[in-house]
Amino acid sequence: MTVELISVGTELLLGDIVNTNAQFISRELAALGLDVYFQTTVGDNARRLLSAYTIAFGRSDMVVATGGLGPTEDDLTKETGAEYFGKKQFLHEESYQKLAGFFKGMAVPMADNNLKQAYFPEGSIILKNDKGTAPGCIIEENGKTLIMLPGPPNELIPMFINEVIPYLKKFSETGFYSKTLRICGVGESMVEQMLQTIIHSQTNPTIATYAKVSEVHLRVTAAAKSQEEADALSAPVLAEVRDILGDNIYGEDDTELEEAVYNLLKSQNKTLSLAESCTGGMIAARLVNCPGVSDVLLEGVVCYGNASKIQRLNVKRETIGRFGAVSAETAVEMASGARASSGADIGVAVTGIAGPGGGTEGKPVGLVYIAVCMDGRIKHKSLTLRGDRDRIRLRATVGALDFLRRELSWQNER
Repeated sequence: MTVELISVGTELLLGDIVNTNAQFISRELAALGLDVYFQTTVGDNARRLLSAYTIAFGRSDMVVATGGLGPTEDDLTKETGAEYFGKKQFLHEESYQKLAGFFKGMAVPMADNNLKQAYFPEGSIILKNDKGTAPGCIIEENGKTLIMLPGPPNELIPMFINEVIPYLKKFSETGFYSKTLRICGVGESMVEQMLQTIIHSQTNPTIATYAKVSEVHLRVTAAAKSQEEADALSAPVLAEVRDILGDNIYGEDDTELEEAVYNLLKSQNKTLSLAESCTGGMIAARLVNCPGVSDVLLEGVVCYGNASKIQRLNVKRETIGRFGAVSAETAVEMASGARASSGADIGVAVTGIAGPGGGTEGKPVGLVYIAVCMDGRIKHKSLTLRGDRDRIRLRATVGALDFLRRELSWQNER
């Protein structure tokens, strides 16, 4: 069974919207063992969409089309699908009643053009939309299948999970089940070198590395008839990978680095204060992504200027004068000052040169110092980062979070 994706929407072609739907659907189809060889994006034009359907069905068994199910004149996905298969459209009474009830509940009149969302090609399987007003549908005809889904991800994702996946399972006896390990502190080439023996001997499951900004994701994928069978196949490989990579692995699947740090702080009942210079609050922003982080994050200070470092964090003027604002000595005093002034258990500080100017031969652009003050000791490290200003600041943020994570993990092992 080969599947092709068609994303409908002029806004996608113009770059106004990032096409996250194609990524999501491709990943889910791969997990079901269904092959995707082509993806197409087409604007809101009936002639070009009909041509896209014709080309797609000439080389694929199934097409998943997303977008173009709304009420406006340029929402043409269903109408064009009906034309391709030579089908008339009919009013689906259940969808109509739900649509009318939606507008009644909103206490606003339903515009006439909304009615088109309740019309479907004859013989369609209707896909319920519990998050919006545009149901999806499936057409099966002469060994070809067209699945049409709404464009907004908050509508598409639950519809795909709840309605489409149960439908698709009949086409695949074997699925592909993946577990992703998230790695920080070593690059992709080093990860591959460390896992060379496993990579060269892999059969089922397979492993693959993916480079991210200052991270590596390692996906272990097993082909199996069930999740339980896949887990049994993957378990020894995952155990061997964990043994080799050790604490370079910070989490699994959807776990973000800041979540791993938050969980360690929470489990150890420790509080944190941040002093950020070159990162300008980016570390705090990452941690605030975690619900409940106020239990552990007391404050974050953006101490960009020297005066702030001196007045707010009690960094010695002599320290900055002798070693510079970007130095291990200043970072240490920033971390100590952040912890002391807030009453937190831990102080973390970052200072560096993000560029594009300001570097010297002795202190080049990309030089960053990180310090962690906890349990009566202070540790620091330096990083020499590459990239533009934004990339350096992002990598410094990741470096600081990972440094703190490792210190907290070491504390757990004591």
